[in-house]
Amino acid sequence: MRLYVGGLPYQTTEQDLIALFEQAGSITSATVITDRETGRSKGFGFVEMGTPEEGQRAITQLNGTLLGNRTLTVSEARERQSNGGGGQGRERRSNYSSDNRY
Repeated sequence: MRLYVGGLPYQTTEQDLIALFEQAGSITSATVITDRETGRSKGFGFVEMGTPEEGQRAITQLNGTLLGNRTLTVSEARERQSNGGGGQGRERRSNYSSDNRY
């Protein structure tokens, strides 16, 4: 079961996530999402639990708890919504294709 983890202190590492979520069961993977340009944490991440039962246990045990001075939000991750390739890329292509100089 893949979990969304929000409200992470910005210094939280993937190892910190693993240590925290191991309390609820086995961890398949843990990822802290970072900004592409700066490399700094965006304050959220994802944890893949070994079984749905362990995922539910993690939600029950950790949602609303404090880590550092921040309150965690732990929920089942939703699938990403596809928006057709990204807004900026579409805009650039449409501007280019409507440019009559070419």
